[in-house]
This record gives sequence, C-alpha cells and structure tokens, in this order.
Amino acid sequence: MPSLDQVLYTARAHTTGGRDGASRTDDGRLDVTLSAPGTSGTGTNPEQLFAAGYSACFIGALKAVGGQLKIAVPQDVSVDAEVDLGKIPNAYGIAARLKVSLPGLDRAQAQQLVDAAHQVCPYSNATRGNIDVTITLA
Repeated sequence: MPSLDQVLYTARAHTTGGRDGASRTDDGRLDVTLSAPGTSGTGTNPEQLFAAGYSACFIGALKAVGGQLKIAVPQDVSVDAEVDLGKIPNAYGIAARLKVSLPGLDRAQAQQLVDAAHQVCPYSNATRGNIDVTITLA
C-alpha cells in the first residue's frame, strides 16, 4: 500500500455515541446526528456519508482527468451512489455502486473518463481490493 508523498488536507471529526450519536468536524462545517439504518432515528448514517463522499470525490476525479485528457466534463455531470451494508464472514462489510451521468458525451469518451477517474479517485484507491465497487455509465 503506497504512503502519501505529501499531505494536501486533513479532515478532522469528533464522533460520540457511534451509530446512534453525533459527529462534528473541527471547523463546524459538518454537524450531524447519526442513526443506525432501519431505525426510527432521524439522523444520517455512515453508509450515507460514504456514498456522498465517494460520489463527490469521483466527480472531482472526473474533472481532473478530463483536463488531462482534453475532454470537457459537462457542467451537469452527476453521480448516483449506493452503498450496501451487509454481512461478511464473521463481520460486517460494505459494497458500493456508482452510476455516472455525463450528458452530451459519446459513450466511448464517457467510459474513457470514468476509467481514468477510477484510477485517480482517492475513494477508489482506498477501496480497491477491499470492497466490491461497480461503476457504470447512466
């Protein structure tokens, strides 16, 4: 596993209570109540936060590789993310699916962008070989 050559940013969050608690970043930009999936709680959960983070990060990766490949990423690019929580032998695990929409691009260019973005996205690199990730074009 490669180490970071240079730290560009460090996110800091303080969480209490686990899945039925709260989490807040040190800058106060994120302050959420947490509730376990399937309960009557009104908070978000780690899987939803992961889905939001992965999809946002993947759009950033699309824009970065788009510039390198000289392919204009549409302004209305979007990613729908689904993160499953389930059982694995003797533990719990997650799986992720991303559906990428690149309106106006032909399918070959869109696939080229998606493949390149998947190689540089920090979430893709963190999950590669650890969980099942499926990325498709809308």
